[in-house]
Amino acid sequence: MGFQVDPSIYRVRMFKERGYVRQKCKYCGVYFWALRPRNDCNDAPCTDYTFFDIKLRVGPLSVKETKDRFIEFFRRRGHEVIEPHPVVARWREDLYLTIASIVVFQPHVTSGIVQPPANPLVIAQPCIRLEDIDSVGYTFGRHLTNFIMGGHHAFNYPDKFVYFTHETVELAREFFVDDLGVPEAEITFKESWWEGGGNAGPCFEVAVGGLEVATLVFMMYDVKDGRYVEMPIKIVDTGYGIERISWLTQKSPTAFHAIYGDLVDRYFKMLDLRVPPKEFFEVAVKYIGRLNPKNRDDLIKLLDHIVSASDYSEEEVARYLNDTINVFTLLDHVKTASLMLADGVVPSNAGEGYLARLVLRRIFRILVLLKSEDVLDELFLQQVDYWKALYPQLAKRKDYIVDVISHEARKYREVISRAPSLVRKYIKRGGEGLSLDELIELYDSHGIPPEIASEVASKYGVKVDVPSDFYSRIARRHSSAPIKRTVKEKVPSNVSELVRKLRPTKLLFHEDPYIREFSATIVMIHGPYVVLDQTAFYPEGGGQAADTGYLILPSGEAIRVLDTQKVGSVVIHKLAKELPQNLIGRAVTGRIDWERRYKLMRHHTATHIILGSARQILGDHVWQAGAEKTEERARLDITHYKPLSKEEIRKIEELANKVIVEGRKVKSMYLPKYVAEHKYGFRLYQGGVPLEPVIRVVEIEGLDAEACFGTHVSNTMEVGAIKIVGVDRIADGVVRLEYVAGTQVFEYARSLESKLAEASSILGGDVVQRAKAIVGELKSMTSLLTNYRKLILSSLTKQALAEAEYVAEGIKAGVICLSISDKNIVRELLIKLSSLASELVALAVMPASSGSLVELSLGSKAAGILDAREVLNNLLSKYGGKGGGKKDHASGFVRKDASKFCSEVRNDLLVILRNKLCKL
Repeated sequence: MGFQVDPSIYRVRMFKERGYVRQKCKYCGVYFWALRPRNDCNDAPCTDYTFFDIKLRVGPLSVKETKDRFIEFFRRRGHEVIEPHPVVARWREDLYLTIASIVVFQPHVTSGIVQPPANPLVIAQPCIRLEDIDSVGYTFGRHLTNFIMGGHHAFNYPDKFVYFTHETVELAREFFVDDLGVPEAEITFKESWWEGGGNAGPCFEVAVGGLEVATLVFMMYDVKDGRYVEMPIKIVDTGYGIERISWLTQKSPTAFHAIYGDLVDRYFKMLDLRVPPKEFFEVAVKYIGRLNPKNRDDLIKLLDHIVSASDYSEEEVARYLNDTINVFTLLDHVKTASLMLADGVVPSNAGEGYLARLVLRRIFRILVLLKSEDVLDELFLQQVDYWKALYPQLAKRKDYIVDVISHEARKYREVISRAPSLVRKYIKRGGEGLSLDELIELYDSHGIPPEIASEVASKYGVKVDVPSDFYSRIARRHSSAPIKRTVKEKVPSNVSELVRKLRPTKLLFHEDPYIREFSATIVMIHGPYVVLDQTAFYPEGGGQAADTGYLILPSGEAIRVLDTQKVGSVVIHKLAKELPQNLIGRAVTGRIDWERRYKLMRHHTATHIILGSARQILGDHVWQAGAEKTEERARLDITHYKPLSKEEIRKIEELANKVIVEGRKVKSMYLPKYVAEHKYGFRLYQGGVPLEPVIRVVEIEGLDAEACFGTHVSNTMEVGAIKIVGVDRIADGVVRLEYVAGTQVFEYARSLESKLAEASSILGGDVVQRAKAIVGELKSMTSLLTNYRKLILSSLTKQALAEAEYVAEGIKAGVICLSISDKNIVRELLIKLSSLASELVALAVMPASSGSLVELSLGSKAAGILDAREVLNNLLSKYGGKGGGKKDHASGFVRKDASKFCSEVRNDLLVILRNKLCKL
C-alpha cells in the first residue's frame, strides 16, 4: 500500500473505555488491540488455532443458524435486512463474480449515483472468490472458494451521519462477546488496510483463537489510476465470515466438517476412500494454523509434525492427507460450481463462463486421478439436496446443473485426448521446456491443464515446473471484465468535451417513439456536429443503429443527418455539411427517416421477443451476449452450452410468432432501480447496466422485461412476423440467432423464391426432384470412383515394387510418377508399399498448381537407417524446393513441371541414398 494511514483512525473510543492496549505482533509486525498482553496478533499463521479450547455461551451453530443469528442481531439494532444477490454480478459490467457484500452496492451507491436501499442495512451475501483456489483443502477450511459474507453497512453522507468507526467496533464486540459469548480477553482487533472494487480504506481484522472471523472496513477512498482520492461518502463495509463463525461455535475437527456435516464422510465413501479417524484431524488441525500449508510442498512439514505427535505411520499420514485434500477440494468446488450454474452461468472460454469451467475442470481432474469419474453426477446431486433449504435455486436448476456437468465432462475428455499432440508442438516450438506463458497459453487457448502438460512433457524427457498457485494466477487474470468500447469514441474528443457543459437533451423518441417530425432549437454548432434542445433522432446504442433524416433550416434548406450519437445525456447530430454559428438559438425542424426507423423498431422489439422465447424454450441460463438491429435484419447472441437442435429453433420461432399474433402490449416505464430489480430481477440487465437511480424498463407482457434505451412498437402485433434465417455457434457457450421481422420477412421470402427459380433453371426442373436425382448420381459416381482407385492403387503398387532399384545395405528405392493430383491415392499407396517392403524408399511425384508435390516414405527397415526429412531436403534443394515431416515420412514442393521433374529426380535420389548409406 502506497498510502500513509492516519493512525488516529484506529483509536476508537471503545478501546480506551474498556482498557484495550495497542500492541505489536512479534511475528508479522502488525499493530493490534487486545485486553490482555500477548506477543502475537491472535491470527494464523502467527499463532496456532486455540479457539477449540475457548468456551462460548452458545452451543454449536450450523451455517444456516449462524447466518440467521447474525441477521437477527443486526435487525434488532436498526438494520434493514436486504435479500442476497446472485453469486454472478449481473449488475456490474466490470466484475464477473460477487466477491464481497459491498459488491452489491458498487459502484452505483458507493459513487453517490444511487441511494442505498436502506441505511443502515444488513445482508448475508453468498460470495465466490477464486484467487486462492490452489490453497483450498490444504488449510482444512481457512481457504474456501465460496462462502457467505455477513455484511452490515452504513453510508455516511456530508449531510447525514449514520455511524462509523466507533459504533462498528462496538457492534463487533457486542456480537462476539455479548451474543456468542466469546471471552473478551480472547478477541483482538488487528490494524490493516483493504482495497477492492475501486474503493479502499483502513480496517480492523477481528480474530478469536487464531481464527479471523470478521473484517471491519472503513471505506474512505476511491482508487483512481493508483491514486487515493477521498470519497464524500464514508462507508462502513464489514465482512463477517459466517462459515468461520459456525466453525468457531461447533469446534468440529475442520471447517469442512462444520460446513458440510455428514457430507464429508459421504464423499469419502462415494470416492471409495477410507475415512480418516477423528483423532487424525484433531492432531493435524493443531499445526494447520501456524504452518498455513498452501500446496503439496508445504505438506511435508505438516506430515512430519503429525507423525511425531501421533502413532500414525508416515505412509498412513501421507495417504490421509492426500485423500482429505482431494475430498475437501471436491466438496468446495462442487458447491461453487453448483452455485454458479444455478445462477445461470454457461461454461465457456470467456467471462464468468471461463471461471465456471476452471472450477469444473479441477473437479474432473481430481476424479480422473481417483478413478472415480462415475460418481460425478452423484457428487453434485448430494450437494443440491444438502443445500436446497439455504439455496433454493439449486433444486430449481438441478436438471440444468446435471446436464451441463455431463456435457462439460465430455468436452474435458476430448481436450485431454488432444493434449499429447498439442504439447509436443509446444515442446518443439519452444526448445527444451515449457515456460509459464506457454502453460497459460495451453490452458487458455486449448484447455489443457498444466499438470497434463507436465505429464506429457516428462515422457519426452522435458521437465516442466508448474507453479503451485497456477490456477489462482489464472483466476486473477480473468476476474475482471475488459473495458468496453464506448460509443463516444465515434465523436471527436473535443466535441465530447464541449457537450459535457450543456444541459441534457430532451428525448422526444422516448415520449413518443412514433413521432416523425419535430421542432427544436439549436444550442451548439461545432463543424458538422449539432446539438438541439430536444430531439426525436435516436442515437446509436443498445445494438440499435442511429437514426438518419433531415434538419430543415429556417431558410427551408434540408440538411441530411448522417449519424446520431449520445455523449452523457446530450445527443449529437452529425450533418452532411457545416452550419454557420449564427444559427445557434434558431428554431429548426427535424424529420427522421420514418420507414427506416420503423424497421429498426420492429427489429428491436423482435429481439426482445426472441430472447424471451429462447429463455422459455431453453431455460433461465439464457442471457444476451450481444445484439445488433439494422433495418434489413437483426441478430441476437445468447449464452447456451450446446448447439441448438432444429426442433429447438422451430420452437423458439413458433413461440415468437405466437406472441406476435396474440398482440401483447409492449410497455415502456420508468422505475426506481430497486423497485425494478425487486419486480423483475437481474434479468433486467441483458443489454447493459444503467448507472441511474431510475431505470427505463421495456416489458412485453408475460414474456420479457429489460432495462432498455431503445425504441419499440407498442404492440407485438406490429412486428408482423419473425423468421429465423440463421443459427451459428460463434463461440464456446454462445449461439447467434439471425432473423428478420415485419416487411423484411416478405423480402426474405422473395429472395428465397428468386434463388429457387435460379436453381430450378440451372438444374432443369423441380429443385427437390432434381436434387434427389443428382445425389443418387453422385453416390453412384463415388462408388465407381472408389473401384477405379482400387484398380489404380493395385497397378501402381505392383509397378513400384517391380521397378524398385537396389541401392546399398539392403535398401531399395523407387519413384512413382502420377499424371493426376490425387493425395488419397498417394497416401494409400505409400502406406501399402511401406507395409509390403520394409527396405523400400518410395518417392511419389504428382502435379500441383505451378509445380510438383513430392511425398517420400520409408519402410520400417529404411527408417531405422535414414531420415526422410533429411533425404527429401537434400533432394529438393537442387531444384529450389524444400520439405518437412517426420523421420519416416516427409513431403515437399518444388516449382518444376511434374513430368520433367520426375524424369530427372530418379538418378538424384539414387545418388543421395548411396552417398548416405556408404557413410554409414
